[in-house]
Amino acid sequence: MQKKISIIFILPDLETGGAERIVTTIANHLPREKFNVKLMLLRKEGGYLDFLKDDVEVIDLKTPRIRNSLFPILKQISKRKPDLVFSGFGEVNAYLAFFIKFFSKTKFIARETNVVSQHVTRKEIRFFYKFYNNYHKIICQSDDMKNDLLANFNLQPEKLIKINNPVDFEFINSKLVNAVKPSVYLNDFKNVVAIGNLSARKGFDNLLKVFSHLKDEKIQLHILGDGKDKELLHQMKLDLNLEHVHFHGQQKNPYPYLKFADLFILSSRYEGFPNVLLEAGACGTYALANNCPGGISEIIQPKINGEIADIENHEAFASKIIEILQGDFNKEKIKNSIQSRFSKEMILGKYEEVLGSF
Repeated sequence: MQKKISIIFILPDLETGGAERIVTTIANHLPREKFNVKLMLLRKEGGYLDFLKDDVEVIDLKTPRIRNSLFPILKQISKRKPDLVFSGFGEVNAYLAFFIKFFSKTKFIARETNVVSQHVTRKEIRFFYKFYNNYHKIICQSDDMKNDLLANFNLQPEKLIKINNPVDFEFINSKLVNAVKPSVYLNDFKNVVAIGNLSARKGFDNLLKVFSHLKDEKIQLHILGDGKDKELLHQMKLDLNLEHVHFHGQQKNPYPYLKFADLFILSSRYEGFPNVLLEAGACGTYALANNCPGGISEIIQPKINGEIADIENHEAFASKIIEILQGDFNKEKIKNSIQSRFSKEMILGKYEEVLGSF
């Protein structure tokens, strides 16, 4: 009988973000006859704990900050001696890279989460990327991410593998059973939704400036998410007198907001490979995305599931919103565009192949 491959996935927590969603999906669906799966969390908390399968052992390090987590992580790897360590969060990936050479019998895989040269600005973290070639494989979600690592961090090309993010249609559809239009969606308005962490990276400041050109239109903007720029963005809304812009905080089930929206907007300055753009398509909702690095052009099929424009040109972007909202789009074609390229089964098959190759 073939020995199972023991694998430990590492994440800070299971809050409802993109990296957490993807790693949870991979951990849940790897075939148990081939893999023994564990999940190491710095803090055992977050909404995705509810969706983690019971047979995935959770190792809780009870560590509040990433910078204090390195030695507890190394201690657990030393103790448990897994065949594979899969680190799924950029900052943890960077710190861990330096120590890989100390574990001769364990293979290490990093799943990068962003276009690193734009996302990582702190010198002490960038220093550790000098050791990124210590990883046996590095999974990039998009060509933009892969090319950035090659151009700026001197990585060996053979170590880089591109695997796009999967969309779990089964999960999304389960969250849409008996779904009704959110009560905040007014029938005599077009309802536009944007979802993400309230931080500079997500570009909601630009989106508010865009909507300052739409005050006279019957268009509502619904922003879902929380984050450090919350007060700044709320004040900006007041300063711009945007009465049709609404902040709804983080939503445990954002899918009804996506399904019943007339348009989804991705305003980010950069991305890794935006899950929410995939999920909007899985809900049959047309998208307008900022022309930023992070695989946007790999997801958007123009005039089928969305369009790409430059959000820094606020007035032109506002005009594009009006133009799109006057159109009519086939929800089934939008869903098929996503499912045919990013289905869970297709993408997880690629992960299984990579993880099973060691």
